[in-house]
This record gives sequence, structure tokens and C-alpha cells, in this order.
Amino acid sequence: MLIGYDGTDEGAMKRRLKVREAHLENIAVLKKCGGCLFGGAILSDEGKMIGSVIVYDFPDRKSLDEKLKEEVYISGGVWEKIEIKPFRIAKI
Repeated sequence: MLIGYDGTDEGAMKRRLKVREAHLENIAVLKKCGGCLFGGAILSDEGKMIGSVIVYDFPDRKSLDEKLKEEVYISGGVWEKIEIKPFRIAKI
């Protein structure tokens, strides 16, 4: 599970919107091949996008790190802080 927190400077939203379409296209490709289970935007109390949560499905951390080299929210400076934690979906 990746939790990416956007920058808080004046240009943060502009950077996000500039690369958002490419980000969504890349995630759609990952979703089709099973590399992304689900994800979405973290919202402020006012409904403004301030980050992202993505649950990936990769065999190991090295594979995920390689894929993240293509993540435009990283290369585009959108995410200021990133946390990556192991995650398991509950079998309910």
C-alpha cells in the first residue's frame, strides 16, 4: 500500500493536475494487468485532493520500486512524502 502526500506549497495542485491524466492512464494499465488493486485520492475536509492511496499487487518490494520509477506523481514532484507498507486484503 502506497500513501503519497502532496506538497503543501502554492504550486502543489497545479503540479498534480498537470500530470494527473498520465497518472490515471498508467494506473489503468496496471489495474488491467493486476498490478493495482484499487486506489484513490486523499481529500481534505474541504474536499480538495491532498494525496493518494494505492494498493498495488507485486511479488516483492523490488518489483514495486522498479514500477514506481515510472510514476509521474513522483517524477512530477506531486508527492512530497511517500509511505509504503505491506497490505493484505481481509478474506471476508
